[in-house]
Amino acid sequence: MSAYVKFTSECVNSALSPFTAFAEFNAHRRKLLELRLIGVDPSGISFGNLSIRDGVTNNFYITGSGTGEISQLTLAHCAKVVAYDFENNCVRYEGSVIPSSESLTHAAIYTSDTAARAVIHCHESRLWVALFDQAPTSAKTVGYGTPEMAYEIMRLFTVTDIQSRKVLVMAGHEGGIVTFGRNLEEAFAVLMRERTRSSSCVDTGFHKRTPLC
Repeated sequence: MSAYVKFTSECVNSALSPFTAFAEFNAHRRKLLELRLIGVDPSGISFGNLSIRDGVTNNFYITGSGTGEISQLTLAHCAKVVAYDFENNCVRYEGSVIPSSESLTHAAIYTSDTAARAVIHCHESRLWVALFDQAPTSAKTVGYGTPEMAYEIMRLFTVTDIQSRKVLVMAGHEGGIVTFGRNLEEAFAVLMRERTRSSSCVDTGFHKRTPLC
């Protein structure tokens, strides 16, 4: 298991069946790679991931752990999360690769918002600074990929406008931004919207703690 995966996992089927949204999945991932919002950092550590819900279930397809350097995914680089338990910090999945270390984070969004069909987790320092405490923001003490982060996200759904804004800042995970939507197109559009708004505010000299435009 990757040192960065904090949950225990069980593979229930090493063969992952093709899914209809795979082409869309790869297309949006390529856009994120081109923008360097996901990938591999200078020390060789993969960052960023995306997922798509399986129909009306709470199961979802997600990029595998440690796949950030791969330019074109195959099914062997994806996993399908078929069960998860926040309290016991465990995930069951199908596929030949362990699902992303942020699987519980994605699960928390799908659990909290039945309309959410896709989730993107990316890293961008400038956007992270601009959105910090200006968008729904998790507590600094909460680490990435943990049950505590899952519970924190579910809390944000009850006390912030995250459901309508569809973005959150991971305060304890520098650079970490999460967006979601009815599909990957919307989740990606939310991310581009926030980047554009952030750039506009910076360009006009607004202080980073000033509400965004």
